[in-house]
Amino acid sequence: MDRQVVVEARAWLGTPYVHQASVLGAGTDCLGLIRGVWRGLIGAEPEAVPGYTADWSEASGREELLGAALRWLVLKPLDAPAAGDVLLFRMREGAVAKHLGIQSETGDEPRFIHAYAGHAVVESPLSDPWARKIVGRFAFPLKG
Repeated sequence: MDRQVVVEARAWLGTPYVHQASVLGAGTDCLGLIRGVWRGLIGAEPEAVPGYTADWSEASGREELLGAALRWLVLKPLDAPAAGDVLLFRMREGAVAKHLGIQSETGDEPRFIHAYAGHAVVESPLSDPWARKIVGRFAFPLKG
């Protein structure tokens, strides 16, 4: 199943970055990528996503993405990486977690797929600076 997640995520490569969007080939942000992979593998999204600003809930300090991930995804240990994991990043110490990606490779050269603001959906090295920002690791609730 993990490989199916990576295949689905790679189908989004090159999709332009568009805030709050989730349309393969037309536009997406990091949450939209996760939503699109969910739809491709599981079906209808489990809840409606309210509008959100680019800074997410920094002003309020509410962990909106973490809360949604805990509701709908399967929490995994941070030290148990697998291809297909949904990664949640905290971009700054003390800030809310507000970036998502999907781990595509593990091992000596780990990689992840994410919608990169100002660019598109890309596959990037999961370098130490990125890896240190991971605050949550989750699996899609897939059967089989």
